Amino acid sequence: MDDIQLVKLAKGGDSHSFEQLLTKYGQQLYRTAFLYVGNREDALDVVQETAYRSFESIGKLKNESFFLTWVTRILINCANAILKKRQIHESIEEVTMLVHEKTNQKIEIKEAIDQLQENYQTAIILFYYHDLSIKQIAKTMEIPENTVKTYLSRGRKHLKKLIEGGLPNGQTYIS
Repeated sequence: MDDIQLVKLAKGGDSHSFEQLLTKYGQQLYRTAFLYVGNREDALDVVQETAYRSFESIGKLKNESFFLTWVTRILINCANAILKKRQIHESIEEVTMLVHEKTNQKIEIKEAIDQLQENYQTAIILFYYHDLSIKQIAKTMEIPENTVKTYLSRGRKHLKKLIEGGLPNGQTYIS
């Protein structure tokens, strides 16, 4: 039996004819899927999804002589869907890793700030977290502006040492 007759029978609901068509073109479909997705497991998933979708919609095929082109188009759409899911999954993993990394950095910085002498800690927090100017910090802490600049400078220097080299837990910089 030729392909056109098998397709006509499959369109009529003959699952055995449809199975014969898939058997005939299965290796070609698998190779195409593998070229798109790049691994055996995903290629097999693509072929299986293609078989399901094409069986469900074989009645929509208008010209029986274009069966292979039609089923290949379905396969490409299935492969692209898997690639899109994979890309979304990889993007989510990247974002998760970045958030985790940033969270760890924030915790590390917070822990380092907690180890600073109180006046350095206050100046750093007011300047970097509350975006206050040196003048505003001086008023808040009731100290001269130059002292605020000194606290910020020394506080940054100590933070750098804490973050780069670290100090034993519980030990603070006092100078």
